[in-house]
Amino acid sequence: MRLDLHVHSKASDGSWSPEAVVRGAARGGLHVLALTDHDNTAGFAAAAAVGREVDVQVVPALEVSSTYQTRDVHVLGYFVDPDARALAEHAGRAGRRRHERMHQMLERLRARGIDVSMAAVEEAAGPARAVVGRPHLARALVAAGYASSVPDAFDCFIGDQHEAFVPTALLEPVEAVELILAAGGVPMWAHPPGDLVDGLLPALIRAGLRGLEVYRPRSQRTDIVRLEGICRTSGLLMSGGSDWHSPDGGASLGDFWVDHDEVGGLLAAGGM
Repeated sequence: MRLDLHVHSKASDGSWSPEAVVRGAARGGLHVLALTDHDNTAGFAAAAAVGREVDVQVVPALEVSSTYQTRDVHVLGYFVDPDARALAEHAGRAGRRRHERMHQMLERLRARGIDVSMAAVEEAAGPARAVVGRPHLARALVAAGYASSVPDAFDCFIGDQHEAFVPTALLEPVEAVELILAAGGVPMWAHPPGDLVDGLLPALIRAGLRGLEVYRPRSQRTDIVRLEGICRTSGLLMSGGSDWHSPDGGASLGDFWVDHDEVGGLLAAGGM
């Protein structure tokens, strides 16, 4: 069984509709897909309907944004109730905050002589968007000729290390864990930064964190081994996924996958 437990659609900052994502997963040989759009589950119903047609099981999930000491920390919530009131309320707050954040980033870019409008970002996001995010800004930068590709836009202008970056500043990490628990889900720390794990993990575990995202296509083997060791010694579950947003990066759905042996504990926690 091939699984990808971290994929985005146009419901947040991906480039394909939820339906297209699931069809792409089927073409790529995936059997299980977690649609983990940022701060909302708006795409789940459509994705699950297509999943039943093409024999791909779609896990109801999302990626909750939070901030720790100006650093973005994301928490994946698996097997959530996609219609939970707590998630609907959070999605509304997140949408408003992401618009504020985008205006702040555009102002910082303009201060550097890079003039991209909010209308251009919204056009890059498309009419089906639930939120606007940095990948949309990256596409607008490419369209305006400031960057040669989406990765180039991040590398040169809007990555975490650049002056134009603005933290999401929506929730604290502990609050992100609590939100997922309130929606009946299993909270897992997404792509945990190596320099934050030791300091932040104990508080997240006390809040109810169940595990870490260990397996990612660009992870170094030494990092994977370290996270596996932390999970085993702390009794935490393990997850993995491509964090796929778009074919622009050169990867297709199904190029990266995890199997039951790697994420079986998480699947059991979700009743699979």
